[in-house]
Amino acid sequence: MDKIILGRTGLSATVAGLGCGGFSRLGISKYGQEHAAGIVRAAYDAGVSFFDTAVAYGTEGAVGQGLGGIPRDNYILSTKYPYKRGGDWRANGAENMKKSLENSLRELRTDVIDIYHLHGVAPEDYEDVCEVLLPEMLKAKEQGKIRFPGITELFGHDTAHVMMSSAVMDNLFDVIMVGFNMLNQSAAKFVLPKAAEQNIGVLCMFAVRSALSNPDQLVSNIERVIASGQAGEGLTASKDALDFLVSATGAASPAVALTPHAAAPAPPAGARPRAAASTIMDAAYRFCRHTPPIHVVLTGTSNADHLRDNLHSINSGPLPKEILERLDTLFGRVDCINSQ
Repeated sequence: MDKIILGRTGLSATVAGLGCGGFSRLGISKYGQEHAAGIVRAAYDAGVSFFDTAVAYGTEGAVGQGLGGIPRDNYILSTKYPYKRGGDWRANGAENMKKSLENSLRELRTDVIDIYHLHGVAPEDYEDVCEVLLPEMLKAKEQGKIRFPGITELFGHDTAHVMMSSAVMDNLFDVIMVGFNMLNQSAAKFVLPKAAEQNIGVLCMFAVRSALSNPDQLVSNIERVIASGQAGEGLTASKDALDFLVSATGAASPAVALTPHAAAPAPPAGARPRAAASTIMDAAYRFCRHTPPIHVVLTGTSNADHLRDNLHSINSGPLPKEILERLDTLFGRVDCINSQ
């Protein structure tokens, strides 16, 4: 697994990180914590050294269990504080954070969390968050309970990165987590250049979501892009809109089949071959991996075979220039969707 220095943190991280949230949440709700911990251990055994979780995901305990017995210096822990939980966070936020951090340390079975984020900060809350909660984060850093403060955006709603654009300008956080994918590349204009200038560590979320694994959802997302007036020339709302990703030098379909919930339906007899969901996902991960200054691309799953496919894609080379140019033509102006 390729490694990279995570910006000014100086941490050496694998370019692929295990995301323990998303739709799957390691399968913890369906299969239980033992299964989820097994996915964590499978990721570590496959070479992953970066593990991202959150209080809101309910997977901190699984991460702690899965990494149990492994030397602490061998992996990087990233977790998040849900600042809007617990009533009036502006009045009680610092005290609530202190309690939440102590619980996260217990769940993760560690004395220190490498990256501690404010989770899903809305644009309207950003200034108050910095005033109320950042001092408590810095205090925890002084106490040796966290190493680097981070912040994540509410990409499900803030698809144009309003909050994160302010965060990278203010340069108060050592690490950011930003939504970025083939269908919404806007972070490359609004966030990533300033992050590179400030040498901020960049974690990529939303590299693959429903629209890049489900043909029907892809069509729905493209319809929204077209309706917004942000579509590039030649973009049509059809299930074969990404067929150009299939080429001798482009995306490849992994040998191991996807889990049933992520697989595309088989085409009818005699139909023109369509880009398989696995092919699109391969391209999607490689697209994010080779967009500077993204350092770590997060991937989540409840299936160990699916995990290995995703890690292989993230660890693969960049997409061909002609494919990148086509993606830019079609989606380069999009900031209205998140690909869910």
